[in-house]
Amino acid sequence: MTSQRTRDRLVTRLRDEGIENQDVLDAIRNTPRHLFVDEALASRAYEDTALPIGYNQTISQPYIVAAMTELLIAHRPHKVLEVGTGSGYQAAVLSSLVDKIYTVERIEPLLTLARQRFRQLGLRNIRAAHSDGTVGWPDFAPYDAIIVTAASETIPDALLHQLAPNGRLIIPVGKPGKQRLTVITRNDDMFEREDLDPVTFVPLLKGHA
Repeated sequence: MTSQRTRDRLVTRLRDEGIENQDVLDAIRNTPRHLFVDEALASRAYEDTALPIGYNQTISQPYIVAAMTELLIAHRPHKVLEVGTGSGYQAAVLSSLVDKIYTVERIEPLLTLARQRFRQLGLRNIRAAHSDGTVGWPDFAPYDAIIVTAASETIPDALLHQLAPNGRLIIPVGKPGKQRLTVITRNDDMFEREDLDPVTFVPLLKGHA
């Protein structure tokens, strides 16, 4: 088990790197990241780095999780769609900040592990499905915010149309080596785009695995 001091050091580092929202910092501090990685990597769980979780996927760097979360909650969303459950860590961080989270994952073994972690932590406001993330989860649309944890060369139309009015989509966009974190805000049927910092994510893939 990692010490509270180890988590506090991570939060201090994130604050020094520019994360300002105290609710986000508290969510990072209170989410046991070591439970979302393989036991062999648990000692590195509170380093500010991405770590492998199998199936050519990673658990994102805590700074990126915090930065995307800060962008996502800026407009106080109630209902959020996450595309790319992965380890479940991003959804777990969000669970204390929004009312309802719907999350989809195309790799079934990862989803199974994530669901186990959600149950273990008693996170009852997360609903997860094995699905192609590029089509979103239309059954529960519209969403106040959508967060995508894999990079797409183009922005999927399905996700744009599942945004509620004034909703925002946080997504890494671009080819490998040329990705930027992008925020799309829906104003009626118009979409405003803002390209932010360079990032590195695994690709957003279609289909199931």
